[in-house]
Amino acid sequence: MADPQGFLNTRERELPTRRPVPVRIRDWKEVYEEQQAGELQRQAGRCMDCGIPFCHSGCPLGNLIPEWNTFAWRGDWTDAIERLHATNNFPEFTGRLCPAPCETACVLGINQPAVTIKQIEVTTIERAFEEGLVHPLPPERLSGKTVAVVGSGPAGLAAAQQLTRAGHTVAVFERADKPGGLLRYGIPEFKMEKAVLDRRLAQMEAEGTRFRNGMDIGVDITGRQLRDRYDAVVLALGATVPRDLDVPGRSLGGIHQAMDFLPQGNRAALGEHVEDQVVATGKHVVVIGGGDTGADCIGTSHRQGAASVTSLEIMPQPGEDRPSSQPWPTYPMLYRVASAHEEGGERIYAVSTTEFVGDDDGNVAALRLTEVEMVDGRPTSKPGTEREIPAQLVLFAMGFLGPQGAGVVEQLGVDLDERSNVRRDKNFMSSVPGVFVAGDAGRGQSLIVWAIAEGRAAAAGVDAWLTGSSSLPRPIGPADRPLTV
Repeated sequence: MADPQGFLNTRERELPTRRPVPVRIRDWKEVYEEQQAGELQRQAGRCMDCGIPFCHSGCPLGNLIPEWNTFAWRGDWTDAIERLHATNNFPEFTGRLCPAPCETACVLGINQPAVTIKQIEVTTIERAFEEGLVHPLPPERLSGKTVAVVGSGPAGLAAAQQLTRAGHTVAVFERADKPGGLLRYGIPEFKMEKAVLDRRLAQMEAEGTRFRNGMDIGVDITGRQLRDRYDAVVLALGATVPRDLDVPGRSLGGIHQAMDFLPQGNRAALGEHVEDQVVATGKHVVVIGGGDTGADCIGTSHRQGAASVTSLEIMPQPGEDRPSSQPWPTYPMLYRVASAHEEGGERIYAVSTTEFVGDDDGNVAALRLTEVEMVDGRPTSKPGTEREIPAQLVLFAMGFLGPQGAGVVEQLGVDLDERSNVRRDKNFMSSVPGVFVAGDAGRGQSLIVWAIAEGRAAAAGVDAWLTGSSSLPRPIGPADRPLTV
């Protein structure tokens, strides 16, 4: 273990300071300041290397958390990154973006604040990059087999890196102009600067992974052509069909899906010209949906100079303490304050939108809502609670239904499950031999840590199918864990 009296000597949970709100909303840089090394190592020392480390049960990657905590406490960043990379291809992504179910499963969290696992993780990989400990790992020999990976989000990147290192020739197809999927155009700069993504992509290219950007599979290349050219195909398309809201006034101008708004904001933040960009500048913004995507819309709206930002959530406001129905080590629904919420705006819970009201030009001007209460497990409107709030820009951040059915999915003829996801077996192969699926396209909307775990597991399935056996690690099967936390 690290410090034998770690959690006794250091009882407080310490995280890095967020930059002052008036400063950070004037730029697009990441919100956190660097944490002092001594403070972080004290936090790592709180990990007691429990006899049964339940943090493992919270992490689908099977991260060796107590081991790299110990090395971080000692300041041994070489061994720390070796243990971290053993199970996670991209700790710089998860250390910034994952909601850390490992921390809610931390044994210390039974009666004290949990170990700051996520911060130790991201510090370890950042120190590794700074000290030159992250190198390309090209294969010693090539297998002669070719694999096409469709989609360059975290699942596709994880599958591609594992398969490249196993000796297969891998091409990653991305319909956007640059690879990364939602990591590039869905996650705002203030949560993860794109230089973090680009340095990892450079490593993958040096290892031999090939990226084919601006290629819409199903349009530019058909599913049949893809199967003819490659020995195996991995579908890592994500769940890109957004939930919509069919209420009166939906067709008014100024009502958009979050994933129409956020990518434009990301491009503009990086200095790219965006034609007819949807912006929040000077507008009363209403974000419908209280999850991470909603918070990203809030933070982006603040930086664009919105007049006001209001977030609507149909569920009741969670409490600040773990509810009895969600005991340790499960992931509890708690009232959480993201950096975007800290920057301003109003959060309204237990309300439902009933109508969008337009102005004389056909644009949205206001939103009508009503309070709801749970009746037999369903949100039901409360009579007499209707009201109207100004809304000149409305953003839907209500999640996603599944992968796009038209195009390559339809052309390949793969079976879908009852949730419209691509059905797969225990080896992540679809109903079509040689066509595999990983991440949200097969699992449904979930977490980045699940995407990476599934990409690694699917790679093992592909490798075994191509060669007869595989030495690649297979952390999970498609039905091993719940869909989300």
